[in-house]
Amino acid sequence: MSRICIRAGWSFVAMLGLAGPSAAAMDARPQLLNVDGVRVSLEFLDSDFTNGAEPLVLWVKRSLGIVAAYYGHFPVSDLRIRVSSTSGGGVRHGTTFAAHGALIRITVGRDVTPAQLLNDWVLVHEMTHLALPDVGPEHAWLSEGVAVYVEGIARAQAGNRPAVDVWAEEAGSMPRGLPQEDDAGLDHTHTWGRTYWGGALFCLLADVQIRQRTGNKVGLQSALRAVLRASGGLVSDWPIERVFAVGDAAVGTKVLEELYARSKDVPLATDLPALWQSLGIEPAGGTVKLHDDAPLAKIRDAIMRAPVDSTLAGSDRPTP
Repeated sequence: MSRICIRAGWSFVAMLGLAGPSAAAMDARPQLLNVDGVRVSLEFLDSDFTNGAEPLVLWVKRSLGIVAAYYGHFPVSDLRIRVSSTSGGGVRHGTTFAAHGALIRITVGRDVTPAQLLNDWVLVHEMTHLALPDVGPEHAWLSEGVAVYVEGIARAQAGNRPAVDVWAEEAGSMPRGLPQEDDAGLDHTHTWGRTYWGGALFCLLADVQIRQRTGNKVGLQSALRAVLRASGGLVSDWPIERVFAVGDAAVGTKVLEELYARSKDVPLATDLPALWQSLGIEPAGGTVKLHDDAPLAKIRDAIMRAPVDSTLAGSDRPTP
């Protein structure tokens, strides 16, 4: 499934008149929602969803709440979501825009079920893109990597996905992000694996190292919250160095800047089996077993736990 974020202009497409009172028919007018102070214009470009609009409305509200909880607040105050249909079920793909106002275009199978919407990752992924400044196409590995990494953790923190399931996905998929032959570093190797899972691996390494250096008081989540507060998210154009400087200052380390310096122009070797072992994550036939006696087991659990200390969550800076 494609994971794409584009910061670009868009033109409004006049919506067709949609008629009919049945559950499968929807009003052509946008549904205007207020979700915890965020104004959402939900536009259905098609009227043929088998189960009607209500499951889709609940899906939007739930996804927005998950992202807002991870970042401390939702990245934007006004959001347009345009939903189109295709054959079959499930959520297919989305694209995020920010140049002329926050807009997410997303395609959903017309037979999508409430259960599929409950387990969807695509909309959370797209909403997460709104929280990071535009760092340019050469750094797509960061924007996509953050969205891949945060999606699972944010859903686990909100109780929408078991933490063990997130770790199982990471253990199975992170190897796709490892450098291959002729790799020239993250800034110069734009394969699918390095862009999405190489970026996610960067985030995992940063998260673990920040927590190691701060006594597990804060992690990457605090750094990302600080970047959102300072930048306003995708509406801003920031050099990647500024993103890392702001994030590092928030957590009182130089982890992001140092890790970027080591991986931007050359492949950074990572012993993933050793990392999983230190975190107490044991691959086991498509899932994982979690061991609480591992050296970094407390860090593993803290990554999946929502911040509870309002001082740290608000300032994103550990107390000396």
